[in-house]
Amino acid sequence: MSTLMEILHQHDARVLDIGQAIIHEELALGILVSCEAAATVTKKIIDNCQAADLAVRINTVSESVFPSTLEQTPSRKLILTLLTAGGATPPLLAVSSLTSRLGLNIETVRHLTQIEPRGVASAPDASFSKSLSATRVAPAPKSNQVWAADQSALQRQCFEIRLAGTAINSEAFQAQLLAQADDLGFDFSVQVDNVFRRNRRLVALDMDSTLIAVEVMDELAKRHGVGDQVVAITTAAMVGEIDFKESFRRRAKLLKGLPESTLHEVASSVALNPGADRLIKVLKNFGYTVVVISGGFQYVGDYLQAQLGLHHVFANNLVIENGVMTGEISGEIVDAERKAELLESVAAAEGIRLSQTIAVGDGANDLPMLKKAGLGVAYNAKALVREQANHLISNFGLDAILYLMGFTDADIEQALHG
Repeated sequence: MSTLMEILHQHDARVLDIGQAIIHEELALGILVSCEAAATVTKKIIDNCQAADLAVRINTVSESVFPSTLEQTPSRKLILTLLTAGGATPPLLAVSSLTSRLGLNIETVRHLTQIEPRGVASAPDASFSKSLSATRVAPAPKSNQVWAADQSALQRQCFEIRLAGTAINSEAFQAQLLAQADDLGFDFSVQVDNVFRRNRRLVALDMDSTLIAVEVMDELAKRHGVGDQVVAITTAAMVGEIDFKESFRRRAKLLKGLPESTLHEVASSVALNPGADRLIKVLKNFGYTVVVISGGFQYVGDYLQAQLGLHHVFANNLVIENGVMTGEISGEIVDAERKAELLESVAAAEGIRLSQTIAVGDGANDLPMLKKAGLGVAYNAKALVREQANHLISNFGLDAILYLMGFTDADIEQALHG
């Protein structure tokens, strides 16, 4: 670069455009210049490149043509974040084939994960089993492809791919990629590349089956001997026979007489989902606001807030009198609509635009919140949610959200270990 700039400076050449990348110790440098002494400059560049054993190609662009290289037709930019644990070649083939068919251009590819030698790769969330002693960590679901029997043969990789095209359609692209993602077992996110994607400030997490691995209501019902009755009410709500608020009141009533000690026992033994502690530590280190917005119980949320240092928790308050549950709920029940409202109100109180928020959930009652957020992520979600959500994580832990935000492994390690 220094030699090239010296030559251009000596001959009053104007730099119109420039780009450089180094990949595996190979330098790729492209530059567009305007110069009166083109022949002399060309010879000097070629001579210097040959002396340095560099390959060079110089093309002459006429004045009638080169303005078009600077004033290209505006194109919409998308960021595709691709996460894979079973080998990168099949998903990269799927992505590149689809972009080719749709007439899109891959402008840049950035590897967010560190490359580990084969045979030493670890499970994606091994670190946080050491970092949170008070809260147990749940094993990943059996369907989670990262946690295969031969973990040493697997390595999670994440690529950030920038796409461009004059008629790019993120919804169509995403719909066609989803089927291949299910077949090949990779996760992905498609985001419009704008300033807000790079400036998220608030992350809101659902609690039950998202932040933690259990449904607290079900756990309490089992211990109180009313598990089947609670399941029956939940099923009726899912098929639309009763609404969420009514179903929640009925289920809460079945917990009447349950000792507060049992609630404390459940709260203190809940297991975090893989990657949860790592995600929260990194977010807090970088100054993000982290909240829980849940249709579960405030009692459990308060316990997790103390353990994880969450900024806010919004959930349902069980009425407890004389050390036992009354079966009643105090205050407004947090249903699907209320979750979306809380996300909006918290963002406003923190002075954060909705476009700068991230929401994460797994159930249908999370959909309004996911759709309202700037980035709504369905985590190990039910089929209905997977169909409607724009961003999915099914084969990785919660800390994969950091890749969707553009963080690299080096960034994450810096946040965790300084």
